Amino acid sequence: MQQSKKKIFILDTNVILHDSSCIYQFQDNDVILPITILEELDHFKKGNESVNFHAREFVRALDTLSGDNLFTGGVKIGSNLGKISIRLESQFHADLALSFSPNRPDHHILNIAYHTARENPRKQVILVTKDVNLRMKAKAIGLIAQDYKTDHVKDVSALYTGRRVIENVDEGVIDQMYRIPFEADATAVHVEERFVPNEYLILRNDSKSALCVYDAPAEKIKRVDKVAVYGITPRNAEQTFALNALMNTDIQLVSLSGKAGTGKTLLALAAALEKRKNYRQIYLARPVVPLSNKDLGFLPGDIDSKLEPYMQPLYDNLGVIQNQYPESNSRHHRIKEFLEQDKLVIAPLSYIRGRSLVKIYFIVDEAQNLTPHEVKTIITRAGEGTKMIFTGDIFQIDHPYLDSQSNGLSYLIEKMQGQRIYAHINLEKGERSKLAELASNLL
Repeated sequence: MQQSKKKIFILDTNVILHDSSCIYQFQDNDVILPITILEELDHFKKGNESVNFHAREFVRALDTLSGDNLFTGGVKIGSNLGKISIRLESQFHADLALSFSPNRPDHHILNIAYHTARENPRKQVILVTKDVNLRMKAKAIGLIAQDYKTDHVKDVSALYTGRRVIENVDEGVIDQMYRIPFEADATAVHVEERFVPNEYLILRNDSKSALCVYDAPAEKIKRVDKVAVYGITPRNAEQTFALNALMNTDIQLVSLSGKAGTGKTLLALAAALEKRKNYRQIYLARPVVPLSNKDLGFLPGDIDSKLEPYMQPLYDNLGVIQNQYPESNSRHHRIKEFLEQDKLVIAPLSYIRGRSLVKIYFIVDEAQNLTPHEVKTIITRAGEGTKMIFTGDIFQIDHPYLDSQSNGLSYLIEKMQGQRIYAHINLEKGERSKLAELASNLL
């Protein structure tokens, strides 16, 4: 059997800033880094954001590999891997000059990829970039261009939802859900596929139904009750399931997905306030994705003023919960006290770097704007007694280099499915208002 020819991959800077270990993902194929990348990485080395971490890590890794041949024949990346080399600038090719200005770094990367392809007609030269516009430009001049897909979710439409409806369940099983103990052996519910730990179930027959969850250690189906949590009452089955997972101290990691208005953040915050005594602190954070991809410095005012537009939705949710109680009620005032005493902290996600996350109820909002590596970094910081919640809409992404397949929330759901300390619920029904639901579905 004839072996496939080796390929040459040209990397864009955004691939490295997405995953600093990317050069180890191309098997025995060769990797070329345009010299422009090193200049761009130099601008990202300082700072506490994820991109700064990746820039520093990549430069260190490259330094350990570097040798006399890095700028000529290339150096071996590792066992059973190809070579990596840095290519210096080439004269801007005449085929590109009319359409692409040489003043843009992206066009220098495009130029090197074009030269490489012309010099290696018998090899497949592929430009790898997370910038969809650069991919389109590459294809316009006959180059092969691909997204970096190592951490992509294969099929978003088949992503785990965390719950399923089971029809035609034996009436005796449903009746058992309403008798003490409120449980039944999992084998009593006949299904083709095995249950997933902490999977939520709607059991139905012609006249009865029950909301349940699969308890993997006990191998039981247990009833889930609809309960109000810090003044917030679930309005549908998915919200009931979500609150059950959020309130269960044995489940240390929860993800909630769904479109705007389904109550993801509100439910997570209400559960955190209800379980406050079990935790040292409630921390509610979200990634800062600049408006229209402009840097924070574009916005007027000091750092607090710049961050206010990003944090305001979290305060809005807190206000909804607070207003469930009259001002004379102690629970109304307790929220203000939590904020003043730093028992409840609302801040940008970048502010947690270096913190010790021990016995904290940690909520990460808008998690679809995180990369898979960022999600991993956050979770691996969890100390003893910490519960982590990730909420977001995998189809509503503000990050310029992420989509429904490559974002950290989708990646988390796919990889964590089946773990006993993890639960997930996809919230489908909008509960904000009839107008908001109509707009979400039609516009």
